[in-house]
Amino acid sequence: MTHSKFEPTHPVILIVDDEKTLRLVLRRAMEREGYRLMEAATGEECLEICQQFRPDIILLDAMMPGIDGFSCCQELKHRLGENCPPILMITILEDQASVDLAFEVGATDYITKPIHWAVLRQRVRRILQSCWVMAELKHQIERERLLTAQLEETNQKLEQANQELQRLALIDGLTQISNRRCFDDYLQQEWKRLKREQLPLSLILCDLDFFKAYNDTYGHQAGDECLKAVAYILTECVYRPADLVARYGGEEFALILPNTTTEGALEVAQRVRKLVKEKMIIHQGSIVEPYLTLSLGITTVIPHPEASIEQLIATADKALYQAKVRGRNRIEINDLIEINRE
Repeated sequence: MTHSKFEPTHPVILIVDDEKTLRLVLRRAMEREGYRLMEAATGEECLEICQQFRPDIILLDAMMPGIDGFSCCQELKHRLGENCPPILMITILEDQASVDLAFEVGATDYITKPIHWAVLRQRVRRILQSCWVMAELKHQIERERLLTAQLEETNQKLEQANQELQRLALIDGLTQISNRRCFDDYLQQEWKRLKREQLPLSLILCDLDFFKAYNDTYGHQAGDECLKAVAYILTECVYRPADLVARYGGEEFALILPNTTTEGALEVAQRVRKLVKEKMIIHQGSIVEPYLTLSLGITTVIPHPEASIEQLIATADKALYQAKVRGRNRIEINDLIEINRE
């Protein structure tokens, strides 16, 4: 027979009976079965013992002076709750009312006097084995519950880590704004949406004027700080959740403005120039101003089958190039809508 890991080597039985002779007979019978024995002559003594020590099973006489077996059983259940040992009630009473009362107050099983020793041995063994199996089952359930909780916690952390990795994969490490990959994905998404809804999409490309000279004059670390300052200014210039600011590459930035007309895009671009000017970032290497300036190119289109994202970017890039050719520190518009009309 397979033994439970919760089965003690020598289980302890508490015999509770006011008859000394019966206690002695029970002790000898149970000791032969390998059990360790404790004795109590009264219900009060039984309660006191169980407050200090927890036997594996209690053999409890129903008829005792003072606290009888039924009251003692009920009080044990009340005091010890789930930790109460199994109770095998032993009594001369065998009427249905007494049997029902025994189980009502919490007895695990019931056996009548005179005791049939073979039946007693089997009842004790069965009750103990059931308790050990139940204890092992509860342990397994608790262990599985803990493992499930740990697994859920691990999965939650993995999910959070994956979300963070996905976020980082779309963020420029230096400026902490969207990177080129995010720009490409978002532009594709908004192009499809606005093509369905037939609404305008504006794109602004902007470039820091004479940024190579800035790096040469102040060093690359200062150049990095300058890029971060410009990125922050750009994010302050857009107010809608749908607008996206991204680092397009090097010292070039891009703003995707869904459902925005050329006029609306021009307002954003003017805000950018105004805030950059107010920042007054010293740039002695510039030949247009003693402070940092930007050149910006704007284009707008209502996406349609004859137009493409590549055209949109190329048109904005052409507008940016025109701004540079015409002296930098300015805004140029190369409207893809107008080109399509021509």
